Amino acid sequence: MVEIRLTNTKSRGKEIFCPIDPARVGLYICGPTVYDRAHLGNARPVVVFDVLVRLLRHVYGADHVTYVRNFTDVDDKINATALSRKEAGASGTLEDLIRERTEETIGWYHADMDALGAASPDFEPRATDYIGQMIEMIEVLIARGHAYAAEGHVLFDVRSYPEYGRLSGRSVDDMIAGARVEVAPFKRDPMDFVLWKPSDDGLPGWDSPWGRGRPGWHIECSAMSYELLGESFDIHAGGIDLQFPHHENEIAQSCCAHPHGQFANVWLHNEMLQVEGKKMSKSLGNFFTVRDLLDQGIPGEVIRYVLMQTHYRSPMDWTEEKAVAARSKLEDYVWMAEKYADLAKARMIGPHEAVVAALADDLNTHAALMALDRMANQSDLVTDLVANLDFLGLIKLDQMGARIGELREKVAGLASYAEKLQALRDVAKQTKDFAPVDSFKEMLTNAGVAVQMGREGVELAPMAHFDANELKGL
Repeated sequence: MVEIRLTNTKSRGKEIFCPIDPARVGLYICGPTVYDRAHLGNARPVVVFDVLVRLLRHVYGADHVTYVRNFTDVDDKINATALSRKEAGASGTLEDLIRERTEETIGWYHADMDALGAASPDFEPRATDYIGQMIEMIEVLIARGHAYAAEGHVLFDVRSYPEYGRLSGRSVDDMIAGARVEVAPFKRDPMDFVLWKPSDDGLPGWDSPWGRGRPGWHIECSAMSYELLGESFDIHAGGIDLQFPHHENEIAQSCCAHPHGQFANVWLHNEMLQVEGKKMSKSLGNFFTVRDLLDQGIPGEVIRYVLMQTHYRSPMDWTEEKAVAARSKLEDYVWMAEKYADLAKARMIGPHEAVVAALADDLNTHAALMALDRMANQSDLVTDLVANLDFLGLIKLDQMGARIGELREKVAGLASYAEKLQALRDVAKQTKDFAPVDSFKEMLTNAGVAVQMGREGVELAPMAHFDANELKGL
């Protein structure tokens, strides 16, 4: 069996991955808070850990891997949007409008992640569907002396869990010393965090032993992962920005509620994303959503390819130059597939050992993409290339036939231009004036046409930026 090595944030080292039960490998990935469209930074962990799921399903079998990714649908921003709709005259209760907003946003999220080639998780729990389980876990934490009620709130007592801070490598005292926040008077310790908070009539709420209220953010994932994966499971993953406090708090409350379990054995965190060398932010004007890019005509496969070029534990820089190069690369692969691939055979080929080896080495997606390049440069491996494009979620095998058909139509449409260039070339050989040839060739190139001229004649091929409209009038 393939040996997978992953860098465990908790141990700060690369470890051989040994599942608790190879017949039931469990992963929990922190999903989005569904108040608006997913931005590009939200997409990075989806793509990174989608690749991980593909690797695990290949190694252990698709039926032996359980992939969970949650939706946080209890949030102040969601509440504010629903409240503004209600004030504007929308019908229904506030809870109805909140559900309407989150359903809308989840639909957007699914469409955008589908465009990136991300496979659907086995379970996508919504926080509002697990309120009862959260209340039960909070009651257990209070009974075990790890939480306390105060002024309608329930808070976790961080001093009750000696291991608190191990994941992020911080001590509680250092955290307090570095904090610059106002501490609520009902907290026993400044670092205690909220498990339950009260809701007034203008906010969504649920009945609980501590009054009408709603859960804190951190308890959601602990309750949902326990219900779907148990008190111990294999991998918990998310962006590095979640390492503290979210993941730290998850560990504390989960291990205290279920002391015989280990919660997650392996913790994986992807680094942050930049745009053109700068932090993505609305104030800098470089903030955009996945849908923004798709609407600009950048295919999802191109976005996915760029995200896979950088190792998940390194900061990633999105640039327009990378997107253009990725688009060209993928179009080249389709061109090679048109010439050399056996699509029927590709359906029977599994992932190439070089791709699997790269991913098994701490999800080295960059090395996996380099393996694709090597396949593309050998005509007898282009069928393998097609199979591995499908495995990596870049170009689905079911779509490759249509892509090749589109390419052939473009090539057929270039036949008259090839004839014209050949005629100009024949005349130039007689007159020794190649300026008309060079001028026409330049116009073709500017329109996104690759031009090859040899003894056997002229060959034209569409490039990634091919635009048939640019050829009109030539």
